[in-house]
Amino acid sequence: MSFMDLAAARYSVRRYMDKPIEEEKLAAIRSVARLAPTAHNNQPQKVYVVESEEARAKLASVCKCTFGAPVILVVCYDPEVAWHNKLMPGYQSGETDAAIVCTHMMMEAWELGLGSCWVGMFSDEQVRQVLNLPDNLRVSALLPIGYAAEDAVPAPLHDQYRSEEDLFETL
Repeated sequence: MSFMDLAAARYSVRRYMDKPIEEEKLAAIRSVARLAPTAHNNQPQKVYVVESEEARAKLASVCKCTFGAPVILVVCYDPEVAWHNKLMPGYQSGETDAAIVCTHMMMEAWELGLGSCWVGMFSDEQVRQVLNLPDNLRVSALLPIGYAAEDAVPAPLHDQYRSEEDLFETL
């Protein structure tokens, strides 16, 4: 499958089968996360693999968007490790770096026959608290992954895109 086909086929899965993910598929997702580029190669990301029933329940208690997935990847970054742009005071690359890592994992999951959903509707503080994550980390995204339920479908707005003319401008 070409990358264009992969990108076009993938959608946010919000219903999952009660089926575990094979370890080799999780290993492939972990591997591709390590390959993701980060600013200045500082690699400020840390990904927590939430798969125990207890940990998933804790996470679900503070985020309604875990969708019953068998695994939830909690994508974090350390702002102190992230690259700081001296030309833009206050800017650090952690959120962007974590987003790139998350995208790599999401696309690899799809290629492996797994669905995912990028989740940003949560409280960073609450997620860190229930999972007992270090205070120096910021939670950037949650990525529930698993086998899509048979009745899982893309959201109604999934295939609506801005036109190229609206999106791009040549200077």
